[in-house]
Amino acid sequence: MLASLSNTRPGRKRARRRSTIVGYALLAPSLFGVACFLLLPVLVVVWLSFQSWDLISPARWVGLENYAAVLSDGVFGNSLLVTLLFVAIVIPVQTGLGLFAATLLTRGLPGSAALRTIYVLPWICAPLALGVVWRWIFAPTDGALNALIGNRVEWLSDPGLALPAVCAVVIWTNVGYVTLFFMAGLMNIPDNLLEAAVLDGAGPAALFRHIKLPLLRPTTFFVLVTSVISTFQIFDQVYALTGGGPQGRTDVVASRIYFEAFESFSFGRASVMAVILLVILVGITLVQQAYFRRRTTYEMD
Repeated sequence: MLASLSNTRPGRKRARRRSTIVGYALLAPSLFGVACFLLLPVLVVVWLSFQSWDLISPARWVGLENYAAVLSDGVFGNSLLVTLLFVAIVIPVQTGLGLFAATLLTRGLPGSAALRTIYVLPWICAPLALGVVWRWIFAPTDGALNALIGNRVEWLSDPGLALPAVCAVVIWTNVGYVTLFFMAGLMNIPDNLLEAAVLDGAGPAALFRHIKLPLLRPTTFFVLVTSVISTFQIFDQVYALTGGGPQGRTDVVASRIYFEAFESFSFGRASVMAVILLVILVGITLVQQAYFRRRTTYEMD
């Protein structure tokens, strides 16, 4: 018996080792892509943040000079504040509208199937092209919006209106994305839970607040994480609509990184801004994960 057990254990170890090798072999293409297109660019940007490089002359090591210059730069501070305000406006509004639209579209009302497709269309279109279209809509002289209201309004050149206008375009673009995932979350809620709540006397408001919203927390976590990351990195619509103006009111961090790199040719400073943005996004993601960790239910059966 002891001999048979000693023969079996090496066989099990070999089988486990073989399955581990097969697993890593299957993961190798994906791991190669992550390493080449995610980890390696991050490392290159971190390396560039310690260099002084204008794309022509050789890179020169400057240590923390770029960090000191960027952190003391009022222009970058303004970009950071504009980005935070931009995120604070876009995320709550598009999340609320997406949840509201998903609630309506999952009721099986007439035309829901067509509306689902229409809602997603802006999200799958090229952001830069949409920005050009909306720039024509907001045009002060022959724009469609001013023609509709019968008044001349400088939507994109007024410092007080430029950021809300850009926020409106981004919300209009992304609300279909949010709606799509909230619809999937709502349709994944078991019917027996809803029926039991109705039998217990829960009305529509109580049903939504005490049953649907708690069970939507995994979806909400995913939507918030992806939406915050994409909103912090917004560039296309801002570049097409305002180019960062007027008076820096729409100069978000991604635009500032572009201008520093490809207009001022200061790739070291641009890399520092990219590193700071990465640190902010990682910090916010960790906070979101810590908040939702004990408030999320994944098993609903």
